Amino acid sequence: MSVRERPSAAGRWVPWVARTAGVTALALSAVGLTAVAAEAADEPRGFTIEDSRITESSGLAASHTHKGVYWTHNDSDDGPYVYAVDGRTGKTVARVTMRGIDPRDVEAISIGPDGDIYVGDIGDNLDGTWSEVWIYRFPEPKRLDGDVTVTPTRYTVRYADGPRNAESLMVHPKTGRVYIASKNAQGKAGVYAGPKELTPGAVNTFSRVSDIDFEATDGAFSPDGSRLVLRGYFSGYAYRWRDGKPEKISSLPVPLQRQGESVTFTPDGRTLMFGSEGVRSPVEPVRLTGKAVPSSVQKEDAENSGGSQGNGGGGGSDDENNRTLGLGAATLVAAFAVWWGLRRLFRRRGD
Repeated sequence: MSVRERPSAAGRWVPWVARTAGVTALALSAVGLTAVAAEAADEPRGFTIEDSRITESSGLAASHTHKGVYWTHNDSDDGPYVYAVDGRTGKTVARVTMRGIDPRDVEAISIGPDGDIYVGDIGDNLDGTWSEVWIYRFPEPKRLDGDVTVTPTRYTVRYADGPRNAESLMVHPKTGRVYIASKNAQGKAGVYAGPKELTPGAVNTFSRVSDIDFEATDGAFSPDGSRLVLRGYFSGYAYRWRDGKPEKISSLPVPLQRQGESVTFTPDGRTLMFGSEGVRSPVEPVRLTGKAVPSSVQKEDAENSGGSQGNGGGGGSDDENNRTLGLGAATLVAAFAVWWGLRRLFRRRGD
């Protein structure tokens, strides 16, 4: 090759940069794919409720005793039944019959710190027709093997400021106190606190502790009791729970569903499971972020990452830290490759 035919330094540099960029892109893509795979593996899976008897799933509660099981029930006109659904298959593993109960409008379900299941017969579609509503309580069955019959404790409930419609029943996981969120389309709803302990055979008066400015169809406390979430048909909000009252802190991404009626936390407190009415209705997971993340999860993530992130989101998880380290390593390798290539290029030019 003659001197005239020899490519210039710039000519040699351009294809080398292209090759380096390709290698860098591949490295970063590999890290990104690994991160996506890790995140997908950690994310709880959604499921479809397969039981043809469950046509109006109106409440949802993650089992305290049986891993991966969610409790649900139909709205009105089904009978005194509660269903245990396997979140891995969507199939019913037990149906509980509440002996001696003739429910009117069951709308919610929750589990207390003692493992008891609370069923809220608290609906009132005429928004104030019924002078009293009821809560049924029974221990979560230790075995799920088809049909189970229990005799629940029944509590009579009245509101201090008069009858109202409600679809959200929440039992605080630390204090065991029962709360109800009323439902009102005019933005006049509220959160109501029951007595410290419910009393059977007497009237339990629930008093308003906070206002709600949207139409809530269900609610749930985080496992550590630091967060309350309330959902509506198309919206949802997270609240910090402080001194027995909710403080709104952020909105929630609510999946678009046929008739969004239910929500519960996963046992680790990191994800919300959103349910809907309808035949073969879906239950969809949504990972919590930012201020909605419960305090115990924020603390755990901060400890695992060696310190707080300081952004209100509760720090990063181990997977997030690993992804960050991986991206940093790939970037460092790419930068070194560029530097080494330029070094060789300028040496050749010097020759």
